[in-house]
Amino acid sequence: MSNLEAAPAEVACHPSYIDDASVEVLRPREVPLGGPRAIRVQRTLPQRQRSLTGAWCFVDHYGPVSGTRMDVPPHPHTGLQTASWLFSGLVEHRDSAGVHTLVRPGELNLMTAGAGICHSEVSVDSEPVLHGAQLWVALPDHARDTGRDFAHYAPPPVDLPGAQARVFLGELAGSRSPIDTFTPLLGAQIDLDAGGALQLDIDPAFEHGVLCDQGPVRMCGTALAVGDLGYQAPGNRTLQLHNVTDRPARVLLLGGTPFTEQLVMWWNFVGRSHDDILTYRRQWQDADDRFGDVKGYQGSVTRLPAPPLPTTRLRPRPQPERKENR
Repeated sequence: MSNLEAAPAEVACHPSYIDDASVEVLRPREVPLGGPRAIRVQRTLPQRQRSLTGAWCFVDHYGPVSGTRMDVPPHPHTGLQTASWLFSGLVEHRDSAGVHTLVRPGELNLMTAGAGICHSEVSVDSEPVLHGAQLWVALPDHARDTGRDFAHYAPPPVDLPGAQARVFLGELAGSRSPIDTFTPLLGAQIDLDAGGALQLDIDPAFEHGVLCDQGPVRMCGTALAVGDLGYQAPGNRTLQLHNVTDRPARVLLLGGTPFTEQLVMWWNFVGRSHDDILTYRRQWQDADDRFGDVKGYQGSVTRLPAPPLPTTRLRPRPQPERKENR
């Protein structure tokens, strides 16, 4: 999915930490995905106070919506992976690595941009209710110029006390995804029974985020409304979830080891400097081979143009001192 903001802000991604066992709640902001009749998405990462959870650097949550189409023309990415996860609906994916596939509910589609890729996403009208999340993973410096790639995985459900999980990246509750990642990561959908309470054993080296899709729920005693992202710092060995409603609830659990590299993220590009972003934008506008071409997209706009760069240089912020729970 593209970041379609007409004037995207510079995001200087850096790790930040809280020094106790409390949960930090990130409220979403609404962003239009396209023109006047576009899908509106709820974005919780990045934000000024927190730009990363592990290597997860971008979290958009959308739907359920009906009667509104997703139609994102070919657009570029660098230095990241896109993880598409649907709860309902169907999305057609095409990219410049030659992949043409359908994104289905409960199945991971992980696209690696590496040095450069472009892709399109179009919802399929036969499945009118669209509901899901689009997630980006920052690639570490040693892998940011890797080749284009695409992986698919349909995780089996795992029964837990009062809940069910589908682990699409990493390992949780004895279930492990076969998909390799460039940094240690966790991604899982967790469905909570009505009134269900769950305590998960987690890796204390990871920081974790819980995106509330259906709720409200409580994360370690802290209330999360639909669309909220709760953050828990490294140093914790357990994570508690409680569905406080009399109907099923659902969350996405995202985690990873703290990403310590400085990043500059602007529009759909992840780089390390202003000059990186300047080069990526120019190459996209010039139809450089770095990104390739998408074959078969039928929309009226063949390529999304890049928005204007800000008038000041993009700079990564200094990294704050790391603090962990003990």
